[in-house]
Amino acid sequence: MGIFGGGGGRQRAMGAVQVKAMNVLVQDTPLTLEYAGSVKGKDEVKVQARVSGNVTDKYIKGGQYVSAGQALYKIDDRNYRAALLQAQANLAQAQATYNNALIDLQRNEQLLAAAAVSEQVVTTQRAQVAAYQANVDAMAALVQQAQQNLDDTVVYAPMSGKLAVDDVAVGTYAAAGNTTLVTIGSSNPIFVQFSISEGEYLKYVGASVVPGQALPSKSVRITLSDGSEYPAEGSIVEVDRAMQDNSGSLIVKAQFDNPDGVLVPGMFARAKLTGDTLKGAILVPERAVQQLLGKSFVMIVGEDGKSKAQNVELGSKIGSYCIVEKGLAGKEQVIVEGLTSLTEGMDLAITEVKPEDMGFSLTASNL
Repeated sequence: MGIFGGGGGRQRAMGAVQVKAMNVLVQDTPLTLEYAGSVKGKDEVKVQARVSGNVTDKYIKGGQYVSAGQALYKIDDRNYRAALLQAQANLAQAQATYNNALIDLQRNEQLLAAAAVSEQVVTTQRAQVAAYQANVDAMAALVQQAQQNLDDTVVYAPMSGKLAVDDVAVGTYAAAGNTTLVTIGSSNPIFVQFSISEGEYLKYVGASVVPGQALPSKSVRITLSDGSEYPAEGSIVEVDRAMQDNSGSLIVKAQFDNPDGVLVPGMFARAKLTGDTLKGAILVPERAVQQLLGKSFVMIVGEDGKSKAQNVELGSKIGSYCIVEKGLAGKEQVIVEGLTSLTEGMDLAITEVKPEDMGFSLTASNL
């Protein structure tokens, strides 16, 4: 492996290339997969009025939190109050007509018992009473509908959540079932949505597939756009039923607690999934890996102290490292600095380094 000098370094041979090298890492490593994603609200509702009219009162402002059942808007109710009064008057009139017909029926039935009127008179009167009863029921339904319309002039929050800033102003004409007065969305819990490929899906689930469960309940971590890691862990709660035809990817949603409202729909988030642990994984720093003609290789220290190119097949990326699936035995020293003009067979002046000397980490951010 060359000539060692004091202090852990190697003597600099005349004309040798100055490089830094470190031992390949061999350790049990959890497989991790990272994806660019975005924050999505768990529920979102466009609030619309059930009746038409001008907005006369507004009890909220955009961006505030509201509770389910809280009053949001008031629609002009003058026409609906008048309609209710008219319906109530019609009901009263129908009820009076029915009551009079019922009294006549009772009197005719007594006369029939005394043979003072014919059976036909009583039968006709009974039919009349039934018709009037049906009219009373119809008028009662109209009163109920008019009352409902009047009640619906106050628009309430259908759920608890945070309002968007698309809230309309007082004076806006709201068409029933058409005009969005404001949008409300839940903020806790919240989703992070991302897509994974078929191969990554199979790699993630490994041998942990449970019938009826699309993905195992393993932890999900997210990193935000400023490089900070969100403190709470999430879990996968929704998986699309099929791969997307145009991209061959599977949409996944992970749920996170968001009690302080830090996560806002539309934010960028990089999701990290941890899969099964790979026993005795061989790891090399990503910066040591080079590409040539579509193949990956690393420069290692040969037994004669010269540089040697070694083809490798790579697996997942873990922080600053790549998993080597084929090509290394795990006892090699890989060159991590001084690669710019280095070719195979060159004499090396080696400075041995450790991962911490180079800032390498298994948890380094990939942002």
